Order: sequence, then structure tokens, then C-alpha cells
Amino acid sequence: MAQPWQDTSLPAHVRAADLLARMTAEEKTAQLSSVWLGVSVGSDAAVAPGQHEYAADSADLDALLPYGLGHLTRPFGTVPVEPAEGAARLADLQRRIRAHNRFGLPALAHEECLTGFVAWQATVFPTPLAWGATFDPALITEMARGIGASMSAVGIHQGLAPVLDVVRDARWGRTEESIGEDPYLVGTIGSAYVRGLEAAGIVATLKHFAGYSASRAARNHAPAPLGPRELADVILPPFEMALREGGARSVMAAYNDIDGLPAHAHTGLLTGLLREEWGFAGTVVSDYFGIAFLESAHRVAATETEAGRLALAAGVDVELPAAHCIDTAGGLPDELLDRAALRVLTQKCELGLLDPDWEPVDAGGPVDLDPPHMRELAAKVAQESVVLLANDSGLLPLPESGGGLRVALVGPLADEQAAMLGCYTFPRHVGVNHPELPTGVAVPTLAEALRAELPGAEFVDDPARADVCVAVVGDRSGLFGRGSSGEGCDAPDLELPYGQGELLDEALGFGAPTVVVVLSGRPYALGRWADRAAAVVQAFFPGQEGGAAVAGVLSGRVEPSGRLPVGVPRHPGGQPAPYLAPPLGRHGGPSNIDPTALYPFGHGLSYTTFAWDAPRCDTPEFGTDGEATVKLTVRNTGERPGTEVVQLYLHDPVGTVARPEARLVGYARVPLDPGASAEVHATFPADLAAYTGADGRRVVEPGAIELRVAASSEHVHHTVPLTLTGPVREVGHDRRTRCELRVK
Repeated sequence: MAQPWQDTSLPAHVRAADLLARMTAEEKTAQLSSVWLGVSVGSDAAVAPGQHEYAADSADLDALLPYGLGHLTRPFGTVPVEPAEGAARLADLQRRIRAHNRFGLPALAHEECLTGFVAWQATVFPTPLAWGATFDPALITEMARGIGASMSAVGIHQGLAPVLDVVRDARWGRTEESIGEDPYLVGTIGSAYVRGLEAAGIVATLKHFAGYSASRAARNHAPAPLGPRELADVILPPFEMALREGGARSVMAAYNDIDGLPAHAHTGLLTGLLREEWGFAGTVVSDYFGIAFLESAHRVAATETEAGRLALAAGVDVELPAAHCIDTAGGLPDELLDRAALRVLTQKCELGLLDPDWEPVDAGGPVDLDPPHMRELAAKVAQESVVLLANDSGLLPLPESGGGLRVALVGPLADEQAAMLGCYTFPRHVGVNHPELPTGVAVPTLAEALRAELPGAEFVDDPARADVCVAVVGDRSGLFGRGSSGEGCDAPDLELPYGQGELLDEALGFGAPTVVVVLSGRPYALGRWADRAAAVVQAFFPGQEGGAAVAGVLSGRVEPSGRLPVGVPRHPGGQPAPYLAPPLGRHGGPSNIDPTALYPFGHGLSYTTFAWDAPRCDTPEFGTDGEATVKLTVRNTGERPGTEVVQLYLHDPVGTVARPEARLVGYARVPLDPGASAEVHATFPADLAAYTGADGRRVVEPGAIELRVAASSEHVHHTVPLTLTGPVREVGHDRRTRCELRVK
């Protein structure tokens, strides 16, 4: 006779509660654990911090099986495996897990999916900083849906993405994994990714909660000296949006501490805010070995067992990547054990893993993780993410097909696959430890792509006799110091790495007009060459189709439409303040250091020109609980098609605390043929004027504000003065978080 937990007509939480009541303490604890099979403890193969120290003593699978198993860690992203073989292995493993526990429960398999499914032979998409550069949430949703479908097709249930850390200092190695320096951009693009992944049936995992990117000196895992207002108004909004609007079902705790409180043991963050205030009902997973770090790194626990109790009490539900600290020997309080196990079982029930007829995915034939439609998606994201920073000379686009042009290609990254790939792509994350293995997907270099793009050009070795020189500089991604960008690859300053500054000096000295192409995981200081380069193009690790995308922009086949998700600095030292800085954080008389960006947030050029008519607003005065609609017309006044990105910024001239000069509150891509026009309607809710005051309350205040209709944070076309009327109004988690822009 079927038990209530097997009855698919009952709600998931009811079924999970019934199953929980039948479990022993050992079986409940097993649901909070994972196993990481095939992980290496070699000296140069780490893909997670602490891997060498902790992976060697991971729990034995056979010892765990009688009690069941919560998670399986990275069955495809640990060692290379052919997709069909990997799917078959995973299916066999799931059958084995089910056969050895008395309830027949499978494990929940999770994988990384930050730049696509991190598996051998899977499509490699641009890195998240490139997603931000697209300013195109709909495209990112489509990308994520495709990524999720490929994961689901081989038996994966949960994806450890997106990263919603707002960039605070671009020296941080994980800048490439972030979407940008603005919480609205990060929140809207991040929510779009979550919607796509969840639509494919994959549990999206928001990371890293919270404050990870705000560390001192941009050092990985370093303390984050965040004040409560910066946390509330800059760091947390993207997570809030992705939960409310995206429907994310999991959150990963961060490695850092916030003012001395490690996130993995932060009850106020993981329970008070996330659960009680925001109403989150999904699972909180640890970052890899993050619970053990409470004892070894933060030293807020005397033993690993004590660390496990602290994490569970704070609100962590699952220990990843393997069982170390959460175990029955620690005498876990029943209420904490039951709370976490119920959340895990409820999620498994929602995924169908508790259904009597559940069977593991068995492909039963070849599996293509890089099909044509995914490559086309990767190409589109790459194309929309390339940013034309400068083109004062009009050198770009180059003559069609090259037209007999003599081109010199210089720079260490001109013919380098690594220049296309972020640190969470399979070739750079795992493949580097298997040099005997083919890349798995085609990744044309810029040199290969440009030669194909310009068949009529002559590529010369001597830059002194070239008509144009293309100098390619930037990063090679890696992990923990094995690259110039990536996790654990933090930078002391924003000088181009590998001595590439001297290379640019040399290239610009040859006399030929020079196009500087930067392929990187962070912005680098380019002020030294800004007045000497004929053009500057930026791409943030644009993925396997990135070479063709950049070459297409150079040739004009692709109209440049990317916009900067982070400002590009002028000088390598005296870090440029994020554009969200209040007046004292901007350039002024008290300091000789000018932090003004060379190319500001939101900047990007086109090969055509646009005219922006003066905006209209029918309700310039409205209540602190109301809204206003702003309308403007944008026209393509050039001879080529192009896409303008209309950006809306809020300026609050007087506040009770120091406020940013301006902050993004809305944007829209506006594609236009030559001579065409479009009307953009922006509905601005008063809720978007809310900020956190000195007393910790988020309020909308009456008074004058200003909307800036702009092509970047510094290039303002028009201003729209508005007045908020009525009382001060406190807003909460249910506030409106978007300014909807519609293109008509």
C-alpha cells in the first residue's frame, strides 16, 4: 500500500513531512550530505579552495548508501567524460543509490553552469560579465533555458549559478563571474538567467550570499567590511529580485564574513532576512567546504562538528561538496536536523524524485551537448556583448572582406583560445588538468576568425608595413593563481598583465593605425593609450563563438551594441570608484587622485548615429506611492542599422544620507534601421526612489528627484524633473523593483 509521501496528489511539503517522520536521525542527516566522486587530490588540480585538504577524507560512498544520499557533486564537471557515457554512469549510480536505502530515494545531482553546462563537449557561452554587457534579459533567459535543457537531458537537477555579487573593486579575480557593478543590472540580468534555468526544470542557485565581492583589497575570501546600508541597497537587491521575479529555489552561502560574522553562520542573514523577511522556502547550500572553514579559516568553531551545528542553526541545509561537519556524531538538535531535512525532501519532491515511478535519465544513445541551436545562441550573446569603446578615427569598420588591406595581428592573445574562455568553462576549469584531451568544442581564436572574416586582406608579420595593426591583449583565466583572472586570481592593480602594456607601446610606435582589442575577465586601465589608439574594442571572455563575434564587429558584419557593465579605468592605481559612489567618492579638490573612469558604466558606441528627442512626462508630480510614465523618441540618423541602449538613471539631489550621484533604474535595447524611429515608454514607480536611511528603514521620501535619460552613466541626453508628494512611505520586500521600458 502506498504511503502518503508517495501520493503525487498531495502537496510537496505534506509528502516530505510524512517521509521525514518515518526516518531515523542517520537517514535525515544523509539527506544533508553530498558525495564528490572522482575528485583529485593532486598538487595542481584544485577546482575548489581546500580541495586538497578536505577531499582526501571524503566520506566513503558505500558507508553512506544504507542511509540514502542528499546530493551528488559534479558528476560531469570533475573529470572529463563523454556525454552519453556520463549520462549512463549517472543513471547507474542513481539506481545503486536507490537500491541501498529503504525508501528508494535518489540523490539530487548538481553541476556548475556559469558559462554553460560545465561538461566536456558542452557549448561554452560568454562569461557573466559579458551577459551584463548585452543589456538584454530576454536573450539571457533564452540562453539559460538552453543550458538547463542540456543539463536536464543527462540527469542533472541543480545548477550552481548565477553569481549575483555586485562588483565593488575590479581587482577581484571573480569579477569575470559577476554581471556588473550596478545592482539593477545585476538583478535584472540575473533574474533573467534564473527564469530560463528554472523553466528548464533546473534548480537555480543564487551565489554568493552575501557580500563576497566587497572584500578588503579585492582579495578572495577576505573579510567584507560592509555597513548595513551598503549591504541593503547595493549587495542584497539582486538576490531579492532573483528570488521574487526569477523563482530561484536555492541559495549558496558566501565564504566571507560581514563585519566579523561568517555568512555560513549568519543567522540574521540566512534565517532572519532570507526566510522570515523574504519568505524564501527553498534550500540553502554551503559553498564548497564553507562549513569546515568556520573552524579552519574563520575560527568561530573549535571543531568541525561544532561548525556543522553553527551552520545548521544559522540556516544552512546542505553541506557541499562532501560530508565533513554535519553528522549524527555531533549530537545535532532534532529541531535543526528536521528543519533542514524537510527542506531538502520538499525540494526533491518538487523535482519528482519522491514519485513512485521516478526513473533516472538514461539517454540510450548519443548525446549532443553542443548542437547548432546552442552554438547560434552562444554566437548571439557574444555578438551583443562586444563593446566598441572608441572609434574617433573612424577606422572601424574595416573595408568589406579586407579589400586588399594589409593587416598585422600582434599580441600574445591574438591566437590564443584561452582569451575566449572564463575560469568556469570546462576547458579552463577542468581541461587544463588534462592536456592530452581535445578541447571538446571548436573555439576559434581571434586570429583564425579574423582571417576568415577578411579573406581579401593580406596578413603581414611586419607591423611597419601594415595598413592597420590589430593588437590583442587581455587575460588568461585560471583558478587560484593559475591565471590572471578567475577565482583566486586577484590583481594588485588594473595594469594589463604579462607586460602587455609595453607591447601596446611598441605596437603604437610602428606608425600604422592600431585597433586595441581587449579580451579579458575584468576592465583594465587603458588611459595610457586612449589618445593614441585608432579604435578600442572590449570583449569579456566571449566564449567559443567569441572570436567570430569580435571579428564581425571589426569588419562591420556585426553592428556593435554592447555596453559596459563596469567602468574602464584611466589609471591602474587609485581604483576607479564604482559609478554608484556618492559625491565624496568622485573627483574633487580634496584629493589629487582622480578616480573618474576613462569609459563609464553603460558606455558603448555604434557604427551609426542616433538622435534622442526631448522626453515627455504627463505626471511630473505624483505620490510617494504612485508612478510616472516618461516617453521619448529615438531615431537612427545614420546610414547603417544599429541598436541604441536607452538607459534611465535616478538622481536624488538631497537625501538624509549620502546618495549616489545617479543610479540605473531602467534600460532597453532599441534596434533601428537607417532612418527609422521608435518610441520608448518608461514607467517609473516611486518605489525605485526608495533607499535605506540611517535608522535602517527603506523609505520613499517626498521632494524633488530627477530622471536622466542617457546613453551611459555620464552621457546624459535629457533630464526629467519630477516631484514626489505625500508622506514619507516605508517600503518592504513587496515593493516594486523594476522600471518597465517598452519599445513601440
